[in-house]
Order: sequence, then C-alpha cells, then structure tokens
Amino acid sequence: MILVTLGTQDKSFKRLLEAVEKQIDNGNIKDKVVVQAGLTKYESDKMEIFDFIPVSKFDDLIKSCDILITHAGVGSIITGLKNHKKVIAAARLKKYHEHTNDHQLQIVDNFAKSGYIIPLDNFDELDKALNKAKKFKPKEYQSNTKNFVKLIKDYIDNN
Repeated sequence: MILVTLGTQDKSFKRLLEAVEKQIDNGNIKDKVVVQAGLTKYESDKMEIFDFIPVSKFDDLIKSCDILITHAGVGSIITGLKNHKKVIAAARLKKYHEHTNDHQLQIVDNFAKSGYIIPLDNFDELDKALNKAKKFKPKEYQSNTKNFVKLIKDYIDNN
C-alpha cells in the first residue's frame, strides 16, 4: 500500500495527487493508494481519499504502508522515518500557490542529502522515484533534539 499525505496546510496540493494518479493510469502504481488530503479537494476512483484521518488510523496506515509519498513537512517526513518507511517527499511551491514560500525545497534537499528520503523534484518523474524506492535503504533516523536543547540552554546560560 502507498500512503500519500498532504498535511493540514490550508492551500491545495493537487499537483502531487495528479502526479500519483498519472502513475496509476500508466500502470506504474499497482498498489492500493490511500490519501490524507487535508484541505486539498480532489476526486478519484483510483485512490481512497480522506480529508483528515484520526490519529489511530493514521498510525495504522503509516505502519502498514510500503511507501510514503508526502509533502515536505518535517513532521510527515520524520513520522515516516521513525516508522522505517521509504519516503518520497515533494515540496509545496509558492509559484503554484501551494505555500507562502519555498522553504520546503530546503527541507527536501537536507533530508535527501543526508540519505533519509527520495526527493521528488520533477513530478513528471514520479515513476523514477518509485523505481528508486524499490532498492532504496533509508538512513536510520536519529533525532537531533538533544543537540538543539543543549544549544538553546547554552545560549540562555551565556546571555
């Protein structure tokens, strides 16, 4: 099963769902596709689409999916990584009115360069990302929270 998550952003991300549906139509996705669409309105008879999913069901879907295709929200990516999933992440872009700025490009770039995820920069090449996912071994996720807390504590203590 492939889980597609668009987060809770108040802007549409139809572009990603169109890319997924195109790969279903082309026969490159044969798995069941479940979508957490948030506020993105999209209709398809090829995907099971929910606006929002209760946390317990979302957790079950994350655990049972083979691939997580997600917007480049840090929380969504880390949830996939903590559950040892292959994550394909796509940035919401300002020019398509999917976000207020392009900060998700940096998120995708940083996670990809670190070996955690497969970036989806060109939506017409989702098939290539899916093929890469077959052999992709994501780097084991390690939280950096302790380091951030120490940096903040040191800063407070020294100022």
